Amino acid sequence: MLDNPFDFAAIVIAIVALIFARKAMNQAAALRTRLDLMQQLAADRSVPPPLTPAQAAEQTMAPAASVVEPAPPVIPDVESIAPTAEPVPEVASGPTAVPPPLPAPDRGFEETVGTRWVVWIGGLTLALGGFFMVRYSIDAGLLGPGVRTILGGLFALALLAAGEWTRRKESISAIEALPVANIPAILTAAGTAVAFATVYAAYALYGFLVPATAFILLGLVALGTLAAALLHGPALAGLGVVGAFATPVLVSSDRPDFWALYVYLAIVTAAAFGLARVRLWRWLAVTTIAFAALWTLPCLQCGPSMVAPHAFHVLAGFILAALLVVCGFMFGPPANEGEIEPISSGSLAAYLGGATLIVLNGFHADTAMIVFGLLVASSLLVAWRSDAATGAVGAAAALVFVVFAEWAIRANPDMLVLPGGPLAGIGPSATDGSVSLHLISATIFAAGFGLAGFLAQGRSTRSIIPVIWSAASVFVPLALLVALYARIAHLDQSIPFAILAVVLATAYAAATEILAKREERPGLQAAVALYATGTLAALALALTFALEKGWLTIALALMSAGTAWVSLQRPIPFLRSLAAILAGIVVMRIADDPRIVGDAVGTTPIFNWLLWGYGIPAASFWVGSIFLRRGGDDAPLRSVEAAAILFTVMLAFMEIRHAVNDGDPYFTSAGLTEVALQVCVALAMAIGLERLRLRTGSVVHNAGAILLTAFAGLATLGGLLVLEQPLLWTIDVGGRFINLLLLAYALPAVLALLLSYVVAGHRPAAYANTLAAGALILALTYVTAEIRRLYHGPVMVVGSTGGAEQYTYSIAWLAFGVILLGIGILFNSQRARLASAAVIALTILKAFVIDMSALTGVYRALSFMCLGLVLVAIGWLYQRILFRRQAAALAAPAAPAGG
Repeated sequence: MLDNPFDFAAIVIAIVALIFARKAMNQAAALRTRLDLMQQLAADRSVPPPLTPAQAAEQTMAPAASVVEPAPPVIPDVESIAPTAEPVPEVASGPTAVPPPLPAPDRGFEETVGTRWVVWIGGLTLALGGFFMVRYSIDAGLLGPGVRTILGGLFALALLAAGEWTRRKESISAIEALPVANIPAILTAAGTAVAFATVYAAYALYGFLVPATAFILLGLVALGTLAAALLHGPALAGLGVVGAFATPVLVSSDRPDFWALYVYLAIVTAAAFGLARVRLWRWLAVTTIAFAALWTLPCLQCGPSMVAPHAFHVLAGFILAALLVVCGFMFGPPANEGEIEPISSGSLAAYLGGATLIVLNGFHADTAMIVFGLLVASSLLVAWRSDAATGAVGAAAALVFVVFAEWAIRANPDMLVLPGGPLAGIGPSATDGSVSLHLISATIFAAGFGLAGFLAQGRSTRSIIPVIWSAASVFVPLALLVALYARIAHLDQSIPFAILAVVLATAYAAATEILAKREERPGLQAAVALYATGTLAALALALTFALEKGWLTIALALMSAGTAWVSLQRPIPFLRSLAAILAGIVVMRIADDPRIVGDAVGTTPIFNWLLWGYGIPAASFWVGSIFLRRGGDDAPLRSVEAAAILFTVMLAFMEIRHAVNDGDPYFTSAGLTEVALQVCVALAMAIGLERLRLRTGSVVHNAGAILLTAFAGLATLGGLLVLEQPLLWTIDVGGRFINLLLLAYALPAVLALLLSYVVAGHRPAAYANTLAAGALILALTYVTAEIRRLYHGPVMVVGSTGGAEQYTYSIAWLAFGVILLGIGILFNSQRARLASAAVIALTILKAFVIDMSALTGVYRALSFMCLGLVLVAIGWLYQRILFRRQAAALAAPAAPAGG
C-alpha cells in the first residue's frame, strides 16, 4: 500500500512517460528504416543522394542535362514498414522515376482506441458533464438560476472556442485529422449541444427569456450548428442533432410547456434538414425524422388540450420535410423522373402517422381533423409535383381509412340512426360539429383521391406511379363509404348508401371505359384493372346496403369471383391476391355468425337463408377458382379453392343441422340421423374431390379429400358405432326396412366402398384397404341391426335374444360371406374374397363361442350343419373354379413356346 497519494501519482506519471518514450523510439526506428529504403531505391535507379542547399543552387544555374530513363527496378515489399509521424522529402529522380506511395497499414487496437474511441467518448462526456452539472446545481441549490445560465453559456463558448482553435491549429500545422474522430468537430458539437440546453433552460425553466427572444437565440444556435457542421463534417452533425433532440429530456421542468418545446424542435429540425440538404446526408435526414416522430408521443393521451401544440409539431415538421427533404420539390435534392425515393415518401408518411395518432388520441377533435386533412391534401400536392413522394399517397390513403374506421367502430352509446329514429337526449345529433366535419372531410377525401388518381394516369414514364395513384383512387372512396355506412347506418339496410354506392360504381365504370380507350402508357392496364375491380366492389356494396345483412357475405363472395374474372382480362398479380383476400374476409364473416343472418335464418328445410348465405358464396368461389386456375397454381388460387370447399361443406352440414333440429343450427347435441347424414355427405364430397384432384392435381383438393375422409371415419367410429349405436342405446330406428339403419349403415357402406375403388391405384394400398374394411364393418353392422330390428321392433335394446335370433345371425353372416365370395370370383376381386374370408371367419368364431352355448336343440345342429356345408362348398369353389382359372391364365402364354 502507498501511504502518500503523490507517490501513486508519480508512479502513474512514470508509466505514462515510459509508454510515450517507447512510442517515440518506435517511430524513430520506423523513420530510420524508411530513409534507408528511400536511399536504396535511389541507388538502384543510379540517382545521386539528396543534394545540399548549396549544391541545389549551383545545379539550377547550370544548363539542363539530358536524362536517360533506366529500367524500372523491382520494389521490395514495404507493407510491414510503419508510417512516420513527419513528412519525408521526395527524392528527385527524373520525370517518371517517382516512387509509388506506400500503402497505409491497418491500425492496431491501441491506435484505434487512442485515436478514435477516446475522442468520441471524450466529446460525449464533455456534453453530458455540462448537462449533469446543471442538473446537480439545480438539485443542490448551489447557484441561482441566473448564475447557472451564465455558466452554461460560458461553458458552451469555451467548447466552441476550443473546437475552432484546434481546427485552425491542425490546418496551420498541416496535420491531417481523422475524419471519424475529428477532435475539433467533437468539441464544437459538445459546445453547440450545451448552447442549446442553456438557451432552452433560460426560456422554459427560469423565464429569463420571452418567447420571441428564445426563438431568435435558438435559431442562431441552430444556424451556428449548421455553419459549423459545414466546416467540421458529419461528426458534429451527428452529435449535434442527438444532443439537440435530447436536450428537453436532460433539462426538464415540473410544468412542461409544449408550445416552447415544439417551437424549439421546429428550429432544430429546420437546421438538421438544411444541413442534410446541403451536404446530401441521407442518414441525417432519417435520424431527424425518427427523433421528431418520437417527440410526437409525450403527453399525447392527455386530452384535447394537448391537440394544438402536437398539431403544430407535425405541421411544422411536414412543411420542413416538404421544403428541404423531398427530392424534386422546392429546395429538396434533385429527383429522378418516375422514381419513388424512400426518404422523400417516408418523411411525409412519418408526419402523417403523427397526425393520425393525434386524431385518435384527441378523440377526433376538430383541430386535429383539420390538421390531418391539411397534411393529406399537402401530401397529394407534393406527390403530384414530385414522383419521389408518391409513396406518401399510399400511406395517406391507408391512414385516412384508419381514422374513419376508428371513428366508425368507436365503442360509444351514441347511435345516430336507430330503427325508430334518434333518441332525444342520448348521443349526439346528426348536426353535431364533429359528425358534420367528418362527413365533409370524407367527401373531400373521396373526391380528392378519386380525381387525382384518375388525372395522374399517363403522367409518368414508369408504371408504379400511376398504379399507386389509381389504387388510392379506388380504395379511399370505397373505404370511406363503408366506414360512414357502419357509423351512420350501423350496418342496417340503407337505400341512400346503396344509391351512393351505385353512383360510385358508375364513376369507376366510366373511368374504366375512358382509360381502356387511351393509347398504351406505363401502368395503364393496371389502372384499368383496378377501376374495373372498384366497379365490382361498389356494386357489391350497393347490393349489401340495399338488402339485409346476410347479403354482405354474398356480395363479397361475388366480388371475389368478379375480381378473378378481371384478372383474366388484365393479368395483374395483385388482382389474384385481391380475390383471395375477399374470400378470406367472407370466411371471417361466417366465423362471427355461422347462421349468416342471425335468428332470421327461417325454419323451412333446405330453402332458407343458409342456402343463399353458403350456396351462392360456394358457387362463386368455385367459379373464381376456375378463372384463377387459368393463370397458374399459386397461393391465391389455393386460398379460393379452400374457401370453395369450406363453404360447400358448411352448406351441407349447416343445412343438415337446420333440418334435423327444427331450424336450430346451434342445437347442443347430434342424433343418429344427423351423424348419418354428415357421414354420407362427407364420403360423397370426398369421392368428388378425389375425382377432381386427378384432373387438377391441386394440393387443396387433395387435402380436402383426405380431411373429409378422416372426418367420416371419426364420425363413423365415434358416432355410428358407439355414441349413436341403436344396438347399445335407446334409439327409435323407424320402419321395418325403410328406416334409419339404411341411412346410417347401408348407404355409408356403399359410399365407403365406392371411395375405396376411386382411390385404388392413386393412393397407397393401405389407404384403399382401410376404406374397404370400413365399408365391410358398416355393411355387417347393417345386416346385424336389421335382423335385430325384425325381432325386437324400432327400439332394439328392449328384450332378450332367443335361439331363433342367434341362428338367424349365423345364417345371415354366412350368406353375406358367400355373396362376397361369389362377387370376388365373378369379378376376380381379391379384396372381395378377403372380405368374404373375414366374414366367414367371424361366423365360425360365433358358432364355436356363442352358438355352442346359447343355442339348443335343432338350432344348434342346423347352425353347425349349415356352416360345415358352406365351408366345404367354399373349398370346392376355390379348387375347381378359382385356382383352375388362375392356372389356365398362367399356362396360356406358354403354349406357343411348347409347340
